[in-house]
Amino acid sequence: MIPARPVLWISNPDADFCFPVSDLFMIILAVESSCDETAAAVVRDGTLILSSVVASQIDIHHRYGGVVPELASRRHLEALVPVTEEALAAAGLNAQQLDAVAATRGPGLVGALLVGFSFAKAYAYTLGIPFYGVNHLEGHIASLFLKAEAPEFPFAALLVSGGHSSLYHVRGHTDSELMGQTRDDAAGEAFDKVSKMLGLGYPGGAKIGELAEKGNPEKISFPRVWLDKSQHEFSFSGLKTAVGRYIQTHEEYREEIPDIAAGFQEAVVEVLSGKLLFAAEVKKCRTVALVGGVAANRRLREKIREDAGKKGLAVHIPPVSLCGDNAAMIAAAAYHYLQKGCATDWDADVYSRHKMPLSP
Repeated sequence: MIPARPVLWISNPDADFCFPVSDLFMIILAVESSCDETAAAVVRDGTLILSSVVASQIDIHHRYGGVVPELASRRHLEALVPVTEEALAAAGLNAQQLDAVAATRGPGLVGALLVGFSFAKAYAYTLGIPFYGVNHLEGHIASLFLKAEAPEFPFAALLVSGGHSSLYHVRGHTDSELMGQTRDDAAGEAFDKVSKMLGLGYPGGAKIGELAEKGNPEKISFPRVWLDKSQHEFSFSGLKTAVGRYIQTHEEYREEIPDIAAGFQEAVVEVLSGKLLFAAEVKKCRTVALVGGVAANRRLREKIREDAGKKGLAVHIPPVSLCGDNAAMIAAAAYHYLQKGCATDWDADVYSRHKMPLSP
């Protein structure tokens, strides 16, 4: 068990409050509830995971073919306290040994976000320690620093998930520039919708990824939607429609489902990889990174490593366990705001849509 230790004091010059900070290390408890995972984690100094607990809701939403917001919020209410208690116990800590508490502030499902955000804010207020509302997308980027070998700044990062497909130029822990994002469906959303078309169920990314390994990605060629190749935006709605039309016009498509899955997946990963490497070229970065739930896709990880290797670029991808939504990444992002003394106001609220800059 980590013992109690002496503290120093840090204050935000733009605020009228100050908080104690350890002179040895900083320990943050974070919770994540933006969608359908209830997670809590304890992280030391923004890099060392002392515990990470995730309670998945896949079994609940699988029957509906996607996340039902009201059900997700209710499940968060049930799971948040036991998940948080488990995270503290696994870390060998008690609440009095925490330096700060963090929670996902957005983007995400408003009802789900409110559960975790309100809980974490009250927890911090009761303990008299700072609270940090973290941008979920910044958390995904911070997950890169929870592994042994972290990337050097600056680097180009591709963030792909069920709700987001975005490119960032990351210049520092709290300094990221959004270069481009999807105009319509996110990559993960396209995976889910195509999976539903094929009768594979939810979550679509894992289902299609597994099935694609049994198929031939060259047998059925689906369109690569590059839009303007000189820009950094994505579009997957047309590709999803192309798969739907193929299914409608081929009566025997069920015999080709592995090939359809492989062809669709290849069309997605080729564009994602190409856009990431182009972003690195534009910003003259020698390092690229892949983060987000879709970063767990084996073929996407493989494709980016192949393409980046040909250009002599370093590649950083979190372990699969840190690709999906988790609270450790939220704690990692909050750490750097704790270092700056930038606590979130007590009257702050959640937000559903992506905002820039990435900050509390």
